[in-house]
This record gives sequence, C-alpha cells and structure tokens, in this order.
Amino acid sequence: MYVLGIETSCDETAAAIVDDQRKIHAHVVASQVKDHAAFGGVVPDIAARSHLEKIAPLVQSVLEEAPVPVQRLSAIAVTAGPGLSGSLWVGLSFAKALALAWQRPLVRVNHLEGHALTARLTHDVAFPYLVLIASGGHSEMCLARGVGNYLVLGHSLDDAAGEVFDKVSRMLGFSYPGGKALEACAKNGDPQRFAFPRPLKGQPGCHFSFAGLKTAAYTLFKRLPDMSDQIRADFCASFQQAIADVCVSRYKNAFEAVHNVSPTAFVLSGGVAANQTIRKAIEDFATSCNIPFVVPPVELCTDNGAMIAWAGLEQFRCGCRNNLREAPDPHWELKDLLTPS
Repeated sequence: MYVLGIETSCDETAAAIVDDQRKIHAHVVASQVKDHAAFGGVVPDIAARSHLEKIAPLVQSVLEEAPVPVQRLSAIAVTAGPGLSGSLWVGLSFAKALALAWQRPLVRVNHLEGHALTARLTHDVAFPYLVLIASGGHSEMCLARGVGNYLVLGHSLDDAAGEVFDKVSRMLGFSYPGGKALEACAKNGDPQRFAFPRPLKGQPGCHFSFAGLKTAAYTLFKRLPDMSDQIRADFCASFQQAIADVCVSRYKNAFEAVHNVSPTAFVLSGGVAANQTIRKAIEDFATSCNIPFVVPPVELCTDNGAMIAWAGLEQFRCGCRNNLREAPDPHWELKDLLTPS
C-alpha cells in the first residue's frame, strides 16, 4: 500500500510517499523562511501564494524520486486543518484535482494527528501512548488511544511553546525563525542565572500557558539594555530551561492522569522537539518513570509530507474515505476527530 501525502498547513510546502511497511520512498519540503524573515513571522497571503507556485513542481519531484507509479498509489492524503485557511485551500484543492484525475481515494488528514502518529511511522510505537505536540502553533498533550482516537489532556491557553521561542528570539535580535539561534546561544549560558517563572508548574491539569513567561522575558530584557555575550547566553539558557521545566511538569501530570492505562511511551513531536534541552529534560523524567521516550528524527518533527502520508495511510486502512466536496477546517481539533469504523 502506497500513499502520497501533501502538507500546506502553514509556511512549508511538502509532499512524500510512504508505504505500509513504514518506508519513506520520497520526501521533499520547500521552506518559505526567506519569504517571511523580513516580517518576523508568517504572513498568510505570502504563504498561500508561495504554495501555489511550489506545489505542482514539488509533487512532481516526489513522483519522479519514488519508484512508485501513480497507478500503484492506494490513496492521496492531504492536510485539511488546522492551519492557515489560504494555505490549506491550496493543498486540498490540488489533492482533490489529483484524486479526480487519477481516480484515487482522498483522505483528509488532521495536521495534529499527523504529528501524533509520526512516532508510529518511525518507531512503530503501540497504542496507547502519551504525546506532546509542541510547535509554533500548538502545545497539546494527549493520550493517543488509536487512529482518530485521542484524549486531549491539555492545550495552550495562550501562546504556544514555539511561538514564545520565536517572539523572544526576535526580541533578542535573532533572525526568524529564532528557536535554533536561541538554543545555540544558550549552550554557553547558565540556566540558573535568571529566575524566570514556570507558568502552571505544580498546579493540577495539563494545560500550558506561556504568555506570562514571555512577559517576564520582555520585562527582564528592558532591565538589561547593555547585554554582554555572557548575559545574553545566560538569558537564553534560563528562558529555555523554564520551558523545559514546564513541559516536564505537564508530562508528570499527564502520566498521573492516565497511569491506569499503562502508556507504552512518552512521545514528543512538533518543531520544538528539535530543542535538545527540552528533549533531555523529558527523557530524564521518562527514564525515572521507566517509560520509553520517543522522538522522531528532527526532519519529521517539523511540518512534512511523510507524516501526512502516514496518517492518511493509517486512516485509509481503517476505512476512511472523503468526498471531493469537503472544505478545509482551519480550527480542526483533535477532539473533533471521529474514530474510523
């Protein structure tokens, strides 16, 4: 079984072909970072236009790279939400055209489920498992009980983790996206130098709130107008450690909430999973709980077509098929998924 996956939820145009043996036959991502860098963030209209320009040649390159003829594709999977409306429409419309022209089934994929199921593509993780999806747009803790079946334990009440990384990085003068630059600066810093708050740490539940941490970072920044290289490094390390501590506290609460179902693993996915400090903190906690910790390869943590192809394949195997009249849903939540029959 082979599935073509198409991803255009935000600012990366991506496509891939995977099979039911968990092999990725082709995987291409076209980044728009340069298009948005001058604005310090993603501009929806620019993103949609870029997808329009890139999607056809990108899908063509995937088809040429993979030794899989169109006739052998079992289905076409495409991100239908959540995400930017214009960007979603580009990908979904293109996928519909291919499905109609090639007479192949279409599977609408929830972007968050794509992240949640990536660990099954890369590590064959069995259900149920705890997964934190941490990215520029989402901070969501859930128990993955099956395909299309998620118990959402907590989500961001304001800014997402990756969003806060980007905003504080921009404040420090790093280019967009700034998470990687902030992490590099933090390597030479003291994570105990500045006492940043840990929002909701020690409180029950699994929700996230990073707005207060962002405000604290801005307030401290104003008090340090002449940052030396060492102070900047200490600032970054302390800020980064605060986010890591919050993530661990949410895993702790989530594990206590679902320990009776014996989760098979702690999974971290989304762009924030690239941060080594956060990964190490969660891994240490998982080890203390005697639970495996799973993080997909970095290139499959950020938005990509392989995760959409795999999620579509899992849905397809469960009997999911979508008609060509359905529209994207920019606010599609995991809790609104229907378990395939």
